[in-house]
Amino acid sequence: MKFLYATLLSLFIYTFADAQNTRITDRNPIGWWVHLGNWKLNKKWSIHTEYQWRREGIVTDWQQSLLRVGMNYQLSPKVQLRAGYAWIETFPYGDIPIQAAGKTFTEHRLWQMATITDKAGRFDLSHRFLLEQRWIGRFTNPASVKEDEFFFANRIRYMFRTQFPLKGNTLDNKEPYLAAYDEILIGFGKNVNENVFDQNRLGILVGYRFSPLFRLEGGYFNQIVQLPREVNGRNVFQYNTGVIVNSYLNVSFSKKKKS
Repeated sequence: MKFLYATLLSLFIYTFADAQNTRITDRNPIGWWVHLGNWKLNKKWSIHTEYQWRREGIVTDWQQSLLRVGMNYQLSPKVQLRAGYAWIETFPYGDIPIQAAGKTFTEHRLWQMATITDKAGRFDLSHRFLLEQRWIGRFTNPASVKEDEFFFANRIRYMFRTQFPLKGNTLDNKEPYLAAYDEILIGFGKNVNENVFDQNRLGILVGYRFSPLFRLEGGYFNQIVQLPREVNGRNVFQYNTGVIVNSYLNVSFSKKKKS
């Protein structure tokens, strides 16, 4: 409950407290192209694979490359736990790049996640809680062409998502659906800089379930990013808007019981 109050307070400060409008804004068109795989081993355990091809200019230039792998454990029909590793490359993009010298930098993460699902009438609901331990590349020498150290940072994330089928009360094969989600990312710990409020991400999507094996969705995407540094004593916010496309592959290696 304390975290919820802190999150709401952060959102309030972020939205309303900057009355003098001293922030610098940087607006960029983006496209995120995402593939997610779930490889079911048995009733409880499965492997998660994910790659995100994040582009600035929709498809023309790099924004980020993100590779994530993990292990899932189905604690109950409504609760799934997941933990794993992520490797991220962030590129200089926009008028004010995240890295001060405009260099590409590497990040390594460990992460732990819990997803709680529920249903309200035709609506499928999910709450995703994600904790990240981040090792972010840094250039202590401006002349360096590669990171010469990594500093540690923590981040916590919460995402609420809802979706509902456009035919009937449940989403079945060869049926379309609508979905929407919002996620807030909060930095914490001794190494957090300007960006306690780190990001907010909003998606409004239309999808289609082809079969139990494959699902595809895409639509409008909005990303707000606060840079971890100031420019001329002013905070920098990126307002990135564009499209996102997610593809889902679900493969089961578990043996079915004979009737």
